[in-house]
Amino acid sequence: MNTHPSSSVAILQHKLSLLRKEYEYEKETFKQQTEVMGISRKIKRGMCWYPVALGRSYYNSLNQLVIEVIRQEDKEIEHVFEYGKPVVFFTQDFSGNLHYLNFTATVNYVEDDRMVVILPNPESQMKLQLTDGKLGVQLYFDESTYKLMFEAMNRVIEAKQGRLAELRELFHGTAAPQNFTFGMTRFPWLNASQEMAVNRLLQAKDVAIVHGPPGTGKTTTLVEAIYEILHRENQVLVCAQSNMAVDWISEKLIDRGVPVLRIGNPVRVNDKMLSFTYERKFEAHPDYPQLWSMRKAIRELHQKKRKGTSESIRTKINSLKDRATELEIRIRASLFNEARVVACTLASSANRILMGEKYGTLFIDEAAQALEPACWIAIQKADRVILAGDHCQLPPTIKCMEAAHGGLDVTLMEEIVKNKPGTVSLLTMQYRMNEEIMRFSSDWFYHGQVQAAPEVKYRSVLDYDTPIEWIDTADMDFKEEFVGESFGRINRAEGELSVATLKAYIEKIGKERFLDERLDVGLISPYKAQVQFLRQLLRKDPFFKPYRGVISVNTVDGFQGQERDIILISLVRANEDGQIGFLRDLRRMNVAMTRARMKLIILGDTNTMSRHPFYQKLASYIQSLHK
Repeated sequence: MNTHPSSSVAILQHKLSLLRKEYEYEKETFKQQTEVMGISRKIKRGMCWYPVALGRSYYNSLNQLVIEVIRQEDKEIEHVFEYGKPVVFFTQDFSGNLHYLNFTATVNYVEDDRMVVILPNPESQMKLQLTDGKLGVQLYFDESTYKLMFEAMNRVIEAKQGRLAELRELFHGTAAPQNFTFGMTRFPWLNASQEMAVNRLLQAKDVAIVHGPPGTGKTTTLVEAIYEILHRENQVLVCAQSNMAVDWISEKLIDRGVPVLRIGNPVRVNDKMLSFTYERKFEAHPDYPQLWSMRKAIRELHQKKRKGTSESIRTKINSLKDRATELEIRIRASLFNEARVVACTLASSANRILMGEKYGTLFIDEAAQALEPACWIAIQKADRVILAGDHCQLPPTIKCMEAAHGGLDVTLMEEIVKNKPGTVSLLTMQYRMNEEIMRFSSDWFYHGQVQAAPEVKYRSVLDYDTPIEWIDTADMDFKEEFVGESFGRINRAEGELSVATLKAYIEKIGKERFLDERLDVGLISPYKAQVQFLRQLLRKDPFFKPYRGVISVNTVDGFQGQERDIILISLVRANEDGQIGFLRDLRRMNVAMTRARMKLIILGDTNTMSRHPFYQKLASYIQSLHK
């Protein structure tokens, strides 16, 4: 690699061209899906509600016109609507053709089967109310996040001097990261690797990385570091790729007594998190009632103005607008002055509320799942960057294979780990899994450096139980089937065996004990079709009725960041040619296996799986435990 600055620029220009490919690909795919895919499949995928009823419409505290949308059918299907996502409305005529209303709205928040949507203007509200027939709502292509990523990348590429240019050279060029030289601080309540990580974060002048394998207390370490940095800095910015991850770390900070201002809305609408959102705090401000009545007066004057224009009305509107803006600025300033942590997704860091704000330190959690261009949206606001995550777990989602193979799937965290290994602190003590469940993952992904804490080392559900087993379906003549182009594959016989295995294990534990101890179970499959099939089997079987609240079934991605006492994994693949598709991405399997605290059961065809060295080694590791 060249040593002059242009080499880092060239790397980013290449990334930008890959991002354009991903954008074009996703836009085209979305267009085809919207036009071609049947409505029932959209509903099944959770990207569409149909039919919906409209609830009340009103102006929210941020003066946005919003309307309630209520789902009427298919309420058990999990959906993917969440804060900030764009949506479009449509009607369906008698011939089954869809007619889209020509405006895009944005999700403000979702709670169960009710969603509040921000409308672009009063005209769009009229269009909704005048529609004939049943109304539906579906996710739309997210143009705005791409726009933010393009802008951020261009800014970094064009930066000639200043902090942005320096950070670009530190991350992609030959510049070496600098450190402060103050002494170590003791944190007796942390383990040695966590204490070392917090100290290295405090000492980093430019960049530091916390590499947290499963169960090693990455969030605990981050919260400690943020708490400590706030002794030295007035405010920090905390971001993550997903709203869920932002909520998780925000909650931990709030529990620690840190005043958090959450930009955007939480995924799980609970009162604890909602009360920390900008919107709710804005509404609760003592000056807000005054602002509300000014805005109401402005709207009423606008109504009058439509009927007949008079100069005095226009003057009144302008003067009220000036006073309202002044008041809005004052409320905003007081909310920011009270907050010590501003928390949002990477894309939301470009929110107009944060316009012009600068931060000494930016934390990016879940950095191994974030595209590099998304990270730069937030980095523009910061002086130093701390990334946390695990690049041996789930990668970012990329739809265009050409872009992924070109290197768009290489995250900023991975780049820095590779180029500047001195910035990395690995957390090495895990508090989740029995040691036998953990050992294979530690050896394969983390050079055997992860250890089990003494209190979890031998944890198990039953005495003399084997914590990890592989139920081999190779001799059972199970076969995978292909369903739908992106639903992937299903293996019905293996699904039935998974459910039967779970039932037998619950019976072995004993129903009373299982419920008394609130044991919880996760059924994981890499394929959506298998997940839906497993859910159906559990729903239909009356045996599982008492346990419904403690059994969850999901894809690997759906279990990211979670843990359960008992995990069953249905691998699905069973074919003559040893084809294992995206199970070749071993990071997925790492996530799936490391969700289990006490018991891990893998169901799969070893003839198919063992042609890959990872699965061959895993199967023989599990066999060796049974000897």
